[in-house]
Amino acid sequence: MNLLGGTKISETAKGHLSAGLTVAIWALTFISTKVLLKDFLPIEILFIRFLIGFISLLIVSRKIVLFRNWREERYYLIAGLLGVFLYYYLENVALTFTLAMNVGVIGSVSPFMTALISRFILKQGTIPRVFVLGFICSMIGISLISFSGTLNVNPFGDGLALLATVCWAAYSLIVKKISTFGQGTIAATQRIFFYGLLWMVPVLFFSIDTFDFSRFTQITNFGNLIFLGVGASALCFVTWNFSVKTLGAVRAAVYIYTIPMLTTLASVLILAEPLTVKTFFGILLTLTGLVLSELPNFLRQRKIRANKRLHD
Repeated sequence: MNLLGGTKISETAKGHLSAGLTVAIWALTFISTKVLLKDFLPIEILFIRFLIGFISLLIVSRKIVLFRNWREERYYLIAGLLGVFLYYYLENVALTFTLAMNVGVIGSVSPFMTALISRFILKQGTIPRVFVLGFICSMIGISLISFSGTLNVNPFGDGLALLATVCWAAYSLIVKKISTFGQGTIAATQRIFFYGLLWMVPVLFFSIDTFDFSRFTQITNFGNLIFLGVGASALCFVTWNFSVKTLGAVRAAVYIYTIPMLTTLASVLILAEPLTVKTFFGILLTLTGLVLSELPNFLRQRKIRANKRLHD
C-alpha cells in the first residue's frame, strides 16, 4: 500500500512540475510571436509553428494513433479545432484590436472558465469557495502586473480574447477525456496537431497571396520559429496534456494564472526592466491565488493519505 501511495504522490508531483514547465515556456512565447509578427501573418506563424511541432513529434515517436471508431476520433478532431486552431487564432486576432495586456489578463480567466464548464455543463466536481477566492486574488494580482495606466476596453477584441479562453477550457476537458483512450501522450498530441493543421489550411489559403521563403534565412525568425514549434508547441502540448491527465483539467489550468507573472519576471531578468512596487504586490497576490486554488485538492489528498495510513 505504501509503495502504491508513493507512486501516486510521485505522479502528482510530476504533473505539477510538468504544468510549471509548460507555463514557464509559454510565458516567453509572447516575445517570440511579437518579433515574428514583423515579417509573418498571425495565421502563418500559427501554421508553421504547429507544422514544426507535428514533425518534431513524428521524429520523437513514430507511433501513430490508428483510427478505431468515430466516437473517439471526434474528440481528436474537436481538440485540434479548439486548442490548436481557434484558441491561438482568436488570441492573435484579438491582439490586432485590443491591448496585449488586456489579452493577457482575460486569458488568465481560463482556469475559472474550465471549472465553470466542468461543473455546470459536464456536471463534474464542485467549485469550492476557496477556489473562487484564489481566482479573485490572482485576477487582482494579474491586473496589478498588467495595467500600468488607464483601462482601455475594446469590446470586440476583448470579446475574442474571452472566447479564446472558453476554447482553451473546453480543450483541456476534452484532453482529459482523450487520456482515457489508452493512447500515449505523445501519439495523442500528434493526432491533435494533425487535425489542428487541417483546420488552419482554409484560413491560410485565403489569407496569403505569395510566400516569401527568404524570411526563414534571418536567424532571428528561424530561431523564434524553432522555439515556438519545438518548445512551445511539441514539448509544451505533450507536457500540458500529461499534466491534465495526471492532475485533471481544473487543477492543471490553475497554473495559467502564473503566465503574466512569469512574463514580467522574464522582462526584469532578461530585458532589465524595472520591478515596481505595484508589480511586486501583483506577483504576491497571483501566487497567493494559485496556492488558495490548489488548497482544496491538497487538503483532500492529505485526508486520503491519512485514511490509508489508518487502514494499513
